[in-house]
Amino acid sequence: MGDTLEKSGILVLEDGHVFQGNSIGIEGYTVGEVVFNTSITGYQEILTDPSYTEQIITFTFPNIGNVGINYEDQESNQTYIKGIIIRNLSLISSHHRSKQSLQNYLKKNKIIAISNIDTRKLTHILRKTGSQNGCILTKQYNKNNYDYAYTKAKKFYGLKQVDLAKIVSTKKIYNLNYKNHYINKNILINQSINTKKKCLHVVVYDFGIKKNILNTLISYNCKLTVVPAKTPPNTILKLIPDGIFFSNGPGDPRPCNYVIQSIKQFLHTNIPMFGICLGHQLLALASGAKIIKMKFGHHGSNHPVQDVHTKQVMITTQNHGFTVDSNNLPAQLKISHISLFDHTIQGLNWKNKPIFGFQGHPEASPGPHDASSLFDKFIYSMQKI
Repeated sequence: MGDTLEKSGILVLEDGHVFQGNSIGIEGYTVGEVVFNTSITGYQEILTDPSYTEQIITFTFPNIGNVGINYEDQESNQTYIKGIIIRNLSLISSHHRSKQSLQNYLKKNKIIAISNIDTRKLTHILRKTGSQNGCILTKQYNKNNYDYAYTKAKKFYGLKQVDLAKIVSTKKIYNLNYKNHYINKNILINQSINTKKKCLHVVVYDFGIKKNILNTLISYNCKLTVVPAKTPPNTILKLIPDGIFFSNGPGDPRPCNYVIQSIKQFLHTNIPMFGICLGHQLLALASGAKIIKMKFGHHGSNHPVQDVHTKQVMITTQNHGFTVDSNNLPAQLKISHISLFDHTIQGLNWKNKPIFGFQGHPEASPGPHDASSLFDKFIYSMQKI
């Protein structure tokens, strides 16, 4: 969108900073935690990731929308984001899979969005002050009333101590496997695993799981039973799973006490367990670790993570605003991976238990596949039992 167009929307941060831009979604206002994402590609997967519930995404890459929107790359069946902020909206959507433009998608899904603002300046502010609450307000809705938007931003409750997992979780138990589940034409049985062995039954706790995490587990010829966040442990144990998987999800894990108590019961078994992102944090909490809010979090598909044992570095996809506190870590937990950006914990192994967690998103949607071997590790741990 060109700079000569009339400004039709504003973004106001809780510290008073204001940015004028152009409304490219629906009319109205929205409030949320403003975060920045450094990914160069994959905006559709980012927009449909339930982990962004109650957040407004700032894309640091300057041109967004150039490949349009397709039907295959949705990470969920609906959008949970509160809004998006971009520098330039591409006027052309050019890709053989594209079905509609990004702007049409935003309006169809009732998303408030703003373009033509200085996202570099905004990102510098967020890096200095930390993630802030913000309000996007369109001119047609309220004539760009700064005081109105500022008040909305200041009153937003934030993400601390708010249980968002129960909001985005599935409401009922359902089953998936390679034979009855079609998500993507490119799903193939993963040949790195001996698929002649029995089909492994994995119970998946859904805290806002992305479709491509399910895709990845299915590619290993796993039978999946996907369960709501509040499913009690006795229900899970009656299913006699080969393994339990704890998914990604939005917000603060600390209020999810119902999950933490369930995991504490699972820790008394020998069932292999794997947690990603929020699931990783919940496993740590159940084992006695603490969680802290990060200054501006990790959001992007270009984050370097190092295996502390092999010293191998992999580029990963990240999306979280909380992390496991490395201070006074319980003795049964061993750090397996660290972020090379800020040395926060990225992976944990449980001593004498087939349990591990990873903070990033190793299914690589969007992003690189460097961390995909973590799924191999989960499969092998179940085959050994």
